[in-house]
Amino acid sequence: MKLQGKIVFVTGASAGIGAATAMAFAGEGAKLLLAARRVEKLAEIADEARKYGAQDIHTFALDVRDNDAVVAAIAALPEGWREIEVLVNNAGLSRGLEKVYEGKISDWDEMIDTNVKGLLYVTRAVVPGMVERKSGHVINLGSIAGHITYPNGAVYCATKAAEKAINDGLRQDVLGTPIRVTSVDPGMVQTDFSLVRFHGDEDRAGNVYKGVKALTAEDIADVILWAATRPAHVNIADVVLTPVQQANPYMLVRD
Repeated sequence: MKLQGKIVFVTGASAGIGAATAMAFAGEGAKLLLAARRVEKLAEIADEARKYGAQDIHTFALDVRDNDAVVAAIAALPEGWREIEVLVNNAGLSRGLEKVYEGKISDWDEMIDTNVKGLLYVTRAVVPGMVERKSGHVINLGSIAGHITYPNGAVYCATKAAEKAINDGLRQDVLGTPIRVTSVDPGMVQTDFSLVRFHGDEDRAGNVYKGVKALTAEDIADVILWAATRPAHVNIADVVLTPVQQANPYMLVRD
């Protein structure tokens, strides 16, 4: 699949895996539709993506937790930006690392609203157009946490298990159309993930990656791009990748 001039929509594109994904598709000459809550960061990513070769870029502020905003944003896309070829549902986060009976309700709400409902809202707004045009690819960001639950992470793991179920269900729902559906499920990736999880506690976040050569955002973006560029008759259902020092969410060897 050639992506030159194709519209690629990336949510949560202002940093981490989302930003790296934007660069990867920019290098293929795609037209980038980038959304995130932090518009000032999006502007920086857009400037960088142009240097990587993006054919054109359109950015807009979006909180995927707000269905009305999602519907309005997709409906208001300018002429020439509506035929989305690749949707990368990247927006997501983790909050807290506590036992279920000690967890913060606000953390649960934010994870469920972003990782599950936000994923559904954007998918619902974009995929009907793909089906109508008989062309498109949905790539969802999952996690190995959706395969195996780890201690103190039950709610986050549940949201990623939900992503896996939604991903697999969507693939069944579009069967008979040319639409492709993929889940990319990383293990430990060194981004701001842990900093967000621990509400800005840099010391605690830094300890997560000590002694481990973790995956990078660029590693994940490379896999996303690979899945998107397979021949049109090939659907990569899911990809699980971890650092070589990690076997599953709670089996890790540190130097």
